[in-house]
Amino acid sequence: MRVVNGSVVERSRVVEVRTPRSPLAGFQTIEYIRAFFLGRLGLNRLGGNLIISGAFGLFRRSAILQAEGYSTSTVGEDMELVVRARRLGMEQGGPSWVAFVPDPVAWTEAPPNFKILKGQRDRWQRGLLDSLWRHRNLCLNPAYGRMGLVAFPYQLLVELISPLVEGLGLLLLLLSLLFGQVNTAFAIGFWVAAYGYGLVLSALALLLEQRCFDVRRTPREQAWLMIWAVAESLGYRQYVLYARLQGMFRWLLGKSDWGRMERVGFRKPKEAPCASKP
Repeated sequence: MRVVNGSVVERSRVVEVRTPRSPLAGFQTIEYIRAFFLGRLGLNRLGGNLIISGAFGLFRRSAILQAEGYSTSTVGEDMELVVRARRLGMEQGGPSWVAFVPDPVAWTEAPPNFKILKGQRDRWQRGLLDSLWRHRNLCLNPAYGRMGLVAFPYQLLVELISPLVEGLGLLLLLLSLLFGQVNTAFAIGFWVAAYGYGLVLSALALLLEQRCFDVRRTPREQAWLMIWAVAESLGYRQYVLYARLQGMFRWLLGKSDWGRMERVGFRKPKEAPCASKP
């Protein structure tokens, strides 16, 4: 799976890979690359994935029939199906492994504006929380091997809890600044270290993509990705944090709306018919 925004598409095929010039699409592109090449490839080795890309996934038919298909009572139907199918596979001795494939078999159009992005990340967080809650008996359960001991705790601590930790950290920072309780030198050093670590991860993910990806980006397109990687933490990350926290709050309220995912598409607008000549 890869973000298609900005690339040249002809007859439903990507003929030239380009990095989006739109900041919002560019931030999502670097975010996807980092998550795919570092997060999900790592989980392939550690405990298998508990989620697939909702836009494209390939399943063993027998395993999905055994799991009785998608649930219609959750907004995170893709993740919930994977967790349930893997759990049943381990319990009944059937297929139970889900791996992420880094090669771009399909391309997805990332949200083109902040409103749609907020709805998407709100829904993702509600789906994550709902799936983990439904299958909470897997957590640290040695009967489920690395799925219960590694993959599930990772989703719980890193993907689910991290917005709360980050949000609390920002709140405490603002309060400390307000009441003059911040050691300026330490705060700057800590910020540079954290920001620099994030940039290193992004750069490593970009190198992996460039090395493993058959259709490689030109140096100019790579430079644009680094620009978005540098600017990503200056507003975009905080907006996504807000959307994820909203999703957690709405799940607690029992909200189950899926929302609308509008697409811009790639077809050129039709030209107005020429006026008939006299």
